[in-house]
Amino acid sequence: MTAMIRLLSAAEARLAIPDLCEVLADCVNGGASVGFMQPYAPADAEPYWRGVADTVASGATLLLVAEIGGRIVGTVQVGAAQMPNQPHRGDLKKLLVHRAARGKGLARLLMEAAEREAASRGMTLLVLDTATGSDAEVIYPRLGWERVGVIPDYALWPEGGLCATTFFYKRVA
Repeated sequence: MTAMIRLLSAAEARLAIPDLCEVLADCVNGGASVGFMQPYAPADAEPYWRGVADTVASGATLLLVAEIGGRIVGTVQVGAAQMPNQPHRGDLKKLLVHRAARGKGLARLLMEAAEREAASRGMTLLVLDTATGSDAEVIYPRLGWERVGVIPDYALWPEGGLCATTFFYKRVA
């Protein structure tokens, strides 16, 4: 089946919360260091996604999803609200692909769509961070992102224990 990537409105984001909760819970329970600790149930993710929908409504976040067969299996966000001296910059956040949907190029499709959406809104620079040594870390250089450096002991792995974080940037437009 072909994947469809689309940008969600706030209303669509609210309707998508159950699927988004499934994706986030699967990724956290699979070891993704994205801010949450194990064990992590889909219901635990509801407050997070309600907050994201609110920031989509305010224009502070762009929320993109990957769908296969009408079901959301991946997502990524661009933080679009910055300080007054940063209107050109966006923060790429929470690139998530359900483990059952990996290996289909969804991360690439989501990233390319996020970069296009950001550029269409006047952003020329995107930044992100990811757990050092994670599967995700190897994706970004393949997509043209430049590694800036590593901060040790930046966060915790979802199962516990400190992990370093690698920062990346990419010029878009």
